[in-house]
Amino acid sequence: QVQVAESGGGSAQAGGSLRLACVTSGTIESVYDWCFAWFRQAPGKPREGLALLYTGSNRTYYTDDVKGRFTISQANAENTVDLRMDNLNAGDTAMYYCAAHRRGFAFCYTTFDQSDFTFWGQGTQVTVSS
Repeated sequence: QVQVAESGGGSAQAGGSLRLACVTSGTIESVYDWCFAWFRQAPGKPREGLALLYTGSNRTYYTDDVKGRFTISQANAENTVDLRMDNLNAGDTAMYYCAAHRRGFAFCYTTFDQSDFTFWGQGTQVTVSS
């Protein structure tokens, strides 16, 4: 059994920062050669991909909306992937989801096809106010 769980959501002021964590647990040896992604969805809007991390080479990819503001990385705990969000604005208010798969790099470079991701967390709410 493999599980993914997000944490760290909450409220923040515009211009502030939050750090979300995605913890993978279960019957896995490691998350090497895995792909991790962060998605978000605001009410009435489609779910959008934000950031990718391929652990085999530590390669990352960001969409234009968050590039330069958000950082995806592995935390000190190997099975924990963080999303550091800086310079938050009201447009960042959404439910944030962590997703992962182990299909390899070919499905972890510039794609956010939701069907590629085998494991999903339940989401954590982020609310940004002025």
